[in-house]
Amino acid sequence: MSVSQFVPEAHDAELIQKFESQALTHIEWSHRAHVRMAYLYVRLHGYEEGLKRFRDGVQKLNAVHQVPESLIRGYNETTTVAFMRIMAATVAAYEPEMPTTDSEQFCDLHTQLMTKHIMRLYYSPARRMDPRAKYEFVEPDLAPLPSP
Repeated sequence: MSVSQFVPEAHDAELIQKFESQALTHIEWSHRAHVRMAYLYVRLHGYEEGLKRFRDGVQKLNAVHQVPESLIRGYNETTTVAFMRIMAATVAAYEPEMPTTDSEQFCDLHTQLMTKHIMRLYYSPARRMDPRAKYEFVEPDLAPLPSP
């Protein structure tokens, strides 16, 4: 299934609408919701455009929720880019052979993405806590990320 052929289910379309209008509550903006939105943007727009939209949406939602910016809170460019690269690689590898119909099914099938700690496979704590990592993408130091 190509990017242009994917049509989100109604509940996915509602999630997209709430994300893009910053209507998701802080509780609704869970790790699972992050995974669902990343998946939907990769499927709908491909990696580059999906990353751009995801980055913009997360930053806007954080602003609405008044998430404080610090080394351990707020938007992190390295985490966002790395996660979207992992998402794009997962979609490219599995969707042609095991297509999913919606973001919920994708999450249920790819439980490896459902842990907030997936970045620990690629980044040491020191690399992720590097102040540069918040504002610019920093390559991992434990294992290479997949190409998008």
